[in-house]
Amino acid sequence: MYIFKKQIVGSNLFAKTNLWFTIGFILTAALTFSEVARGRQYNFMIFSDATRDFWNGIIPYGAAWAEEKGHDVFLYGPLFNILFSPFAYLPSWLAPFVWNLMNFTLYFISIFTLPDKYTKETKCKIFLYTLPILATTLLSFQYNVSVAYFFLFSFSLLERGKYLPAILIILLSGFTKIYGVFQLGMLLFYPKVWKNFGYVALIAALYIFVPLIKIPVMELSGYYEHWFNGLAHQKTLRVFHTFFYLKPFFSQPPAWTTIAQIFAIVLLAFLVLVNRSKYKDFAFRVQALGILMGWVILFGTSSEYHTYVIALLGYMLWYYSRQPSRIDKILYYSNLIVLGLMPIDLFCPGVVWRFFFLTMTLNIWIFTITWLRMVWITFCSSFVFATLLPYLRPSKR
Repeated sequence: MYIFKKQIVGSNLFAKTNLWFTIGFILTAALTFSEVARGRQYNFMIFSDATRDFWNGIIPYGAAWAEEKGHDVFLYGPLFNILFSPFAYLPSWLAPFVWNLMNFTLYFISIFTLPDKYTKETKCKIFLYTLPILATTLLSFQYNVSVAYFFLFSFSLLERGKYLPAILIILLSGFTKIYGVFQLGMLLFYPKVWKNFGYVALIAALYIFVPLIKIPVMELSGYYEHWFNGLAHQKTLRVFHTFFYLKPFFSQPPAWTTIAQIFAIVLLAFLVLVNRSKYKDFAFRVQALGILMGWVILFGTSSEYHTYVIALLGYMLWYYSRQPSRIDKILYYSNLIVLGLMPIDLFCPGVVWRFFFLTMTLNIWIFTITWLRMVWITFCSSFVFATLLPYLRPSKR
């Protein structure tokens, strides 16, 4: 049985949405200024240069492009370039502020548009819990913030029966940074499954061909090929923070990484189907979403520690959908301290947190344990106990 906490009546600091939005907005502006003033808005520069090159007929993928520009590699689909165009052509001193403040605002709004099963107080707690990692992500001008709120907006629309706009957002996420496309599996939880997958086919076709406004039709498939090759090459460039770097087991992704990724998502799909009777339960649906948001990061091949803003947001959806046990509370604070606070130099010196993250992979260990518990509680525990219970009862004589 899943339990949502009741609204606390009266004055409550955690329920003051205007206060927390104002604090977050000012913090985002200050962090953005600190980086722009020093010319350190590197990811924004990558997005901007890639977008300008897209419109100039230059393919912005691969190590050669990155080396020529003096950047890291660009990893997003051509649809991203089209959507990013307004930011790329704003004045260079203004555009990073508009980008970060827009992403912060939409992230905040996405939490407060969650269904009313989550109280206003709970939504504030979700926001505050993820604020530290959100701040470090915004400090790097990451697109992961957008991916995180895409998950929430599309879920809220699905819950309200707005399937077409939900699918538009899910595929928008998938055609820019892959992660979001896996949320299509949640369409199984809602009515009109075949109609919705028909929408998926139509919208996917639309998004595939939108870049034709710039790319010649004969070059479109080659453009996508460059994108996919760029994604594949990214896996070899640096150390990432995924299950496949979990020490002491792995120092780099093993040869069977792709098989493990496929096995994990197939297993999740199987567990979802086994629990078909729970599809009508809101808590089950939101917990499945939280598990999925954790899976795309934990079982990715190029997740950075900033990317865990997606995983921790999903974890908060899961955590506040049930009555937490003592183990849950220990994991709650462990994730907050290690994934949320440690990467902030103000709280933990860089040399210390890098030791725990890169040498010990403490962050991966903690979230792996957390994610496995999420899977067990949501998908397995009731099924296993229901199966074993008849054998555990004393026989009648």
